[in-house]
Amino acid sequence: MSRELRPSCCWRHIVSLLVLLSPTILGAKSIKDLNLPRPLPAFVVPITTFGQRPDWSPDGSKIVFLEKTCGDVYEVDLATREIIPLTHDFPHAGYTRALYLANGDILLTGSRTFDIKNPFAGRHEDQAEFWVMRPGSGKPPVPLGVNCREGPAVSRTQLRLNWALHDELHLADIVYDADDQPSLANHRVILTEKDLPLEGWHIEAQNFRPGAEHEIIFNMFDRDHNFLAEVMGLDLTTGKITNYSNRPDRYDEPEGIFPDGRRILVESSRQHHNYPGLKNFGPIDLWVLELDGTSRMTRLTYFNDDPLYKSSQGVISPNGRYMAFQISKTNDTTGWGYGILLMDIPNYLQSMGIAFP
Repeated sequence: MSRELRPSCCWRHIVSLLVLLSPTILGAKSIKDLNLPRPLPAFVVPITTFGQRPDWSPDGSKIVFLEKTCGDVYEVDLATREIIPLTHDFPHAGYTRALYLANGDILLTGSRTFDIKNPFAGRHEDQAEFWVMRPGSGKPPVPLGVNCREGPAVSRTQLRLNWALHDELHLADIVYDADDQPSLANHRVILTEKDLPLEGWHIEAQNFRPGAEHEIIFNMFDRDHNFLAEVMGLDLTTGKITNYSNRPDRYDEPEGIFPDGRRILVESSRQHHNYPGLKNFGPIDLWVLELDGTSRMTRLTYFNDDPLYKSSQGVISPNGRYMAFQISKTNDTTGWGYGILLMDIPNYLQSMGIAFP
């Protein structure tokens, strides 16, 4: 992938680029439909015109993403911008997550059934299961036999995953038998919600902290009352729990982590909390949180300066230079996106006059 991403200088240029990149997907929601009030910032370009929840391949050459919640899975080659469907060769009920494993296989979550009267049931923990798919094999994914709440955390260096189910945080390894069939091993519970420092809050898995991966970064949230969230860490050696965001009156949900383990992307409402007239947990944008105990945060995206839009689902490339993320409307269901965008972080920060601490 080129080290330079040209800035989008005007809306006409962006639309032309989108037309060139657009695949033929009947009825797909597109970034073109958003009618953004201003051009995209410099060094931010769309790489797809549909889709949501991106994830980087281990070598940084590709991005996997969902067509939609309970939809197909696609992969985009960043050098050629070719978009390849990965789940068209077999029947399925739609997937809710797609994440690369360290060996290049893809971990999926999804249900065995689809209910048109309750289309998002497949993302709930009583139906969402883990599956492992080998891209390009043409074979259906293999179920791992466990369910999960929301998305799992996947190690970038080991065949290991961490996930929430009911009120517990789980950890397990993925192993392959002589026939190359995957299964789970060393499955154990590492944290329960009764162990959290705030009573009545819940758990969602997020990241293995790069380095020795002795720490799990997870989301602690209070969705039952005020839609609040904190960025938390669990030391797997000592069991110590650390609150990194330390603002229980805000929504701070951890997303993609930087490869040096010093910073993490956060979906945050810090720019204006409890905005009037908006549903869900208030307007969010992407921020960067320092994982040094200072709770310092730097705002990275500004789509929510217009209260109709938000950016979310940010993930960082293996070399730490690029962020893939999505844009959507403030009132859209969580996770919903209209396309995958790519930010050249150093050049973007320079153009915006933003400096990390």
